[in-house]
Amino acid sequence: MTSEPKAPGAPAIYLYRQVDRNDQTNFEENYVRIKILTEEGRKQGDVEILYFAHEVGIHNIRARTIHPDGTIINFTGKVYDKTVVKAGNLKYAAKTFTLPDVQVGSIIEYRYTVQEEPFLIFNSHWVLSEDLFTRRAKFSVKLYTLMAARWQGQNLPPGAALPKSAPDRVVKLEVNDVPAFVEEEFSPPDNEIRATVDFVYTENNEFDKVKFWKTEDRRLCDKVESFVGKHKELAQAAAEIAPPGDPPEIRMQKLYAKVQTLHNTSFEPEKTEQEEKREKRKGSENIMDVWKRGSGSGLELTWLYLGLLRAAGYQPFPVAIAHRDRHFFTPDSLNSNWLNDQVILVKGNGADKFLDPGTAFTPFGLLPWSETEVNGFMLDKDAGVWVHTPIPASSDSRILRKAVLKLDTQGTLSGKLTLTFTGLEALEYRLAERNEDGSAQDLSRTDRQRFYPRGELSRAHEQARLVQFLARTRC
Repeated sequence: MTSEPKAPGAPAIYLYRQVDRNDQTNFEENYVRIKILTEEGRKQGDVEILYFAHEVGIHNIRARTIHPDGTIINFTGKVYDKTVVKAGNLKYAAKTFTLPDVQVGSIIEYRYTVQEEPFLIFNSHWVLSEDLFTRRAKFSVKLYTLMAARWQGQNLPPGAALPKSAPDRVVKLEVNDVPAFVEEEFSPPDNEIRATVDFVYTENNEFDKVKFWKTEDRRLCDKVESFVGKHKELAQAAAEIAPPGDPPEIRMQKLYAKVQTLHNTSFEPEKTEQEEKREKRKGSENIMDVWKRGSGSGLELTWLYLGLLRAAGYQPFPVAIAHRDRHFFTPDSLNSNWLNDQVILVKGNGADKFLDPGTAFTPFGLLPWSETEVNGFMLDKDAGVWVHTPIPASSDSRILRKAVLKLDTQGTLSGKLTLTFTGLEALEYRLAERNEDGSAQDLSRTDRQRFYPRGELSRAHEQARLVQFLARTRC
């Protein structure tokens, strides 16, 4: 075999993939068989298995190279651990290894076991469309028995059909001829255009949309209220920060500014394991812990702002949202797990304000781009309603260019060009470069566009944002 007619020009293809998962034991077996078709395809011999350290272990890695003449070379080398990105107590890591003597025409295959922490329930997720064309793949999952499960496929290839029920608690799927997923600049989120199957575990087994979200409203409200509560000390603090005599919006701004001065652990620089051990940071049980320590995760700071607003006499609402750079969320999905971030809504005289003090550097009155123009679930026990976050005006995000130039008699132009970024333009660069050293921050605009294309950060920054996002939402 030298090519695949259904994937012309492909450097390599998956001949076969298999994923067998047991959610009862948090155990998963993976097997991959790849045909190398071109010189470029030889890089498939450099294998990288990504996972979240501290919660997931990768074990029993076995691999081999099979030459066209049938010669088999087993992998006997070293498997390396690599930290891809780290934020808070979460680490996105990789197991890496290189198969021996991979040639054009070779087949490489490897298998490994994924073991997740016991007593943690993960919603299973199958990715059918990988970066290579897939001739054939099989997936199975033995469902967790103590909770209701529902599953939903998206962009499934022709002929693939998910079972509607699983009497034996095992769901299986077989697919053939799955096109390779190709990343494109400015495209929708990967999760929206890949072929995937998502499994969701929930105690809410209601399929009626109205009843489902009414139950979720109560559950999410209980979670927020148990952390926010009512604290007399906070009323005095709110009055000192934002005196009652100030105009209402000025008071809101002062409280917002105060919360953003506190240390946001979701956006702190990467720490070594030794530094984390020295800190011995304790978790927060309520907003008073956050207030007294002067630090908290992004979500905890958002809830602290909610408590300060209430203490100051406002009636704010927490709004659960899903970032649109990861999913295009709709209530029809009946999946509250995707609503894994929150902002604050303050209603008033036809001018509702959505606020996010939990994302570092976000100006008062603006939301980060990924939180704009999305469905949000406004939590109000037994009366939760769906709202829509606004999209900012173009005037709120600008790049201002000011040049003071001089043309000499030789025709040479010289001077100073000043670029000022405001609103979301400024926020994007602050978040992406907040932990960079001086030389990286001094990149020219041309270099920045090359390394960080508009609308799409580099892969390293995307991974960093993912880990920070997860760290922020685990309270």
